[in-house]
Amino acid sequence: QVQLAESGGGLVQPGGSLRLSCETSGRIFIINGMGWYRQAPGKQREIVAGMVTGGIIRYVDSVKGRFTISRDNTKNTLYLQMNNLKPEDTAVYYCNLRQNDNEYWGQGTQVIVSS
Repeated sequence: QVQLAESGGGLVQPGGSLRLSCETSGRIFIINGMGWYRQAPGKQREIVAGMVTGGIIRYVDSVKGRFTISRDNTKNTLYLQMNNLKPEDTAVYYCNLRQNDNEYWGQGTQVIVSS
């Protein structure tokens, strides 16, 4: 089994920064892709940033230049550095891992951007 545990969410003012972490554990052998998704109230879950085998990284247009996804293999942790946060970034953020035909999700961490 694979476990993902997000942390780092919270309340931040517009223009502020947060760093989300996703610690992975369990039976992880081959990671085909990892990424961050978010779901705002009343909206569908959307991908925010993702990285796949080979180091290819993609971001949704609305966060380009503000968010950075990275991974520390020594700590088995995926990060999402979020700068210049906007109220429209308010959502629950989820970590996602794909291994072969299986997909795993964390429990989510709430991010609220408000003055």
